[in-house]
Amino acid sequence: MARYAHIQAWLDDITADLKALRQDIHAHPELGFEEQRTAALVARLLSEWGYEVHTGIGQTGVVGVLRNGNASRTLGLRADMDALPIIEATGLAYSSCHAGRMHACGHDGHTAMLLGAARYLAATRKFQGTLNLIFQPAEEGQGGAEAMLADGLLERFPCEALFGMHNMPGLEAGHLCFRAGSLMASQDLLEVVIEGVGGHGSMPHLSVDPLVAASSAVMALQTVVGRNVDPQQAAVVTVGALQAGEAANVIPQSALLRLSLRALDAGVREQVLQRVQAIIHSQAESYGCRASIEHRPAYPVLVNSDAETAFARQVGEELAGAGQVLDAPTVMGSEDFAWMLQRCPGSYLFIGNGSGADRPMVHNPGYDFNDDILVRGAAYWAALTEAWLQATPADFQARTTAA
Repeated sequence: MARYAHIQAWLDDITADLKALRQDIHAHPELGFEEQRTAALVARLLSEWGYEVHTGIGQTGVVGVLRNGNASRTLGLRADMDALPIIEATGLAYSSCHAGRMHACGHDGHTAMLLGAARYLAATRKFQGTLNLIFQPAEEGQGGAEAMLADGLLERFPCEALFGMHNMPGLEAGHLCFRAGSLMASQDLLEVVIEGVGGHGSMPHLSVDPLVAASSAVMALQTVVGRNVDPQQAAVVTVGALQAGEAANVIPQSALLRLSLRALDAGVREQVLQRVQAIIHSQAESYGCRASIEHRPAYPVLVNSDAETAFARQVGEELAGAGQVLDAPTVMGSEDFAWMLQRCPGSYLFIGNGSGADRPMVHNPGYDFNDDILVRGAAYWAALTEAWLQATPADFQARTTAA
């Protein structure tokens, strides 16, 4: 803690500003690729603090660049900005003013924490090199990371390493959690149409019932993880929708299935995908139907690189103390920062949002980001920046070995 006491003290003085900023963003949630107000706010503040500001990257993404000295070292820090299509039920004074939209995942806090670090770093400049602050749109399933990468994010703003952070309810407030290797699952989305022959419900022998085939497929899919995947590996097969027919006396022409597949290993991901598709086709054919499958790979496995994670963890211990730095559990949820980590080494960490009944899980209508962790999150980003952009090869080796 003593090593970064100067950061903590500086940020303590602007705690009220950080809370006001976070609550303002919370009150004005915007869905993916609609973050016009949020992006404008981010761009204005970064510009006021002396950053070179680039907007419209990946539609509504913002990048702030701060250079100090002549060193060639570079670093990228990323926060997400989008909200969710959820009706807020917190009853807070700063609740969403947009019906049906809510910051139910804490992206308002992620943005505020990175802005807090941005303000400190611009004022103090205790680093040598180039800092790229990435404010990403559309993390919640619309492909914001891919959009920024397609717009040349890493070509225009080269980074030696990239880091991201997400709050985690259920973990003690302010605790920092790290894991090298696979941290979050891949996600593949499948839309399946099973075609049969529709007809009158009283004459099933003249029809080919796709609903029966679809139902059989749903049950057969439950065996994929339990009977095909190594028990020491993790995977999830979820059928989230089965839609067929409208009337009780009509055998429908087709049935629709929507699936989500998740895995923590690229090989397991491919195994599950192949097995699921084979089961769907074989089940459909066994009932005289035909299946067509549309596959959309949504996210790869999020894999933290070893050296960068060790470095990041060591900084966390220096900032918060070893007692508040934990091993992160693997998570079967997905995160599109994985696309960035496929292109650049780096690490993704969790910060505790607090535990207890008053701290529900993300994507809950009663969720709210914990303002008490704003300073810790901002201080961590500032400490990581100073450490990374001042590190000599010997210092880097010492930190990664110690961790």
